[in-house]
Amino acid sequence: MILELEHVGFAVVPGPIPPEDMAAMSAAYDVAVASAAVDDVKVGSTSTRVRDFVNRGAAFDELYVYPPVLAACRHLLKEPFRLSTMHARTLRPGASAQGLHVDFAGDDRGWNMVGFIYMVDEFRHDNGATCFVPGSHLCSGTAVEPILACGPAGSMIVYNGAVWHGHTCNRSGEPRRSIQGAYIRRDAPSGENLTERMLPETLARISPLAKYLLGL
Repeated sequence: MILELEHVGFAVVPGPIPPEDMAAMSAAYDVAVASAAVDDVKVGSTSTRVRDFVNRGAAFDELYVYPPVLAACRHLLKEPFRLSTMHARTLRPGASAQGLHVDFAGDDRGWNMVGFIYMVDEFRHDNGATCFVPGSHLCSGTAVEPILACGPAGSMIVYNGAVWHGHTCNRSGEPRRSIQGAYIRRDAPSGENLTERMLPETLARISPLAKYLLGL
């Protein structure tokens, strides 16, 4: 995975939830999205987002402390880091393709964001799987042909925030669900005030590592 992140800019790895538990994960996702407050839901042109999946239940706790993702953060960021955001994103049926973009370009200190996309549903060529331009984090152009990051439900895409990427069109007739997270340098401004939103029941159940990653 580390070599892929260095040279290609992303890797698809098995996620922390075993296949036999994916039905429960899928159900937990739907309950969390359906019960979210209106202010936590953003309906965009192609997808619906629900913010703060740190506080949506124990089903999601393993995602942001997953060792392969943290190993990628240590290798790429090379500085103390923390979780910036973790949200749900459902790509609606018929959604058009997203323009290629970077989340955060590198700077004079190096790479400054590592992201993950957890596949609640299988990512396929026909349901809006995310495409990446391999090696685009290492050069300014995007002449290389994008490639799809496909995988079965429960897989996780780990990527450098400086690689060009975007979801493709969803022609499947069904929604395509995911949970997305981002890690940043510990001294950088966060995309979400996770400390302020922390629920007592979340704080009571999460590990010391999780608390560290949340800046608590």
